[in-house]
Amino acid sequence: MNRPITTLFMLMSVDGKISTGATDEMDVDQDFPRINGLKEGLHQYYDIEQTTDLWSFNTGRVQAKMGANTKEMPAKTPVSFVLLDDHHLNEHGVRYFCARSRQFVLITTNPDHPAFSVSEDNLHIVFQETLSLADALSALKEDFGCDRLTVQSGGTVNCLFLREKLFDFVDIVVAPALIGGKDTSTLIDGRSLRSADELSQLGVLRLIEASRLQGSYVRLRYQVTG
Repeated sequence: MNRPITTLFMLMSVDGKISTGATDEMDVDQDFPRINGLKEGLHQYYDIEQTTDLWSFNTGRVQAKMGANTKEMPAKTPVSFVLLDDHHLNEHGVRYFCARSRQFVLITTNPDHPAFSVSEDNLHIVFQETLSLADALSALKEDFGCDRLTVQSGGTVNCLFLREKLFDFVDIVVAPALIGGKDTSTLIDGRSLRSADELSQLGVLRLIEASRLQGSYVRLRYQVTG
């Protein structure tokens, strides 16, 4: 396989939502800790997160939403971060991830991205005129030695991985909540299928493990088989 083995690792509600609402001000990381019945078991998701791959894929939009553009510079971690971003990260956000990452790889189609003005030994930019996740993943493996990658991006980008058959495993922690809202992001958003001819673009899964966690949380682990 000329790309890393990928695992989609996410926290979602029982109805598949990965946010508490349809605006950037609403977020499970900020909101679940305030809700009785959710806050008690939430730590288990973060505990499991600490055991995931040492290469992590996310998006600039998600990280900007979490404050990367304004936070104080973090301590170095053993994790290498890969971010897909065209315009959400500012120069501070880029430097934030340089400080945080062992290696920081930015994938962008924006030739004027602020990252081009940053000079750090661990910053690598994969520029593409047209986005190709498959090519970007190949570059991660061939150029940076990334063999396994945990994906924690938003629903739209998750759909790109799905449609291009780039997921190998799915690892989901299900919170005991129903959120609702047709505009609230789900595990997989993006383009809907329109005909039976497109059914080959489904992700068919084989259950590896189902674990009951504390506080009515559940962990579901699957292998993508088709």
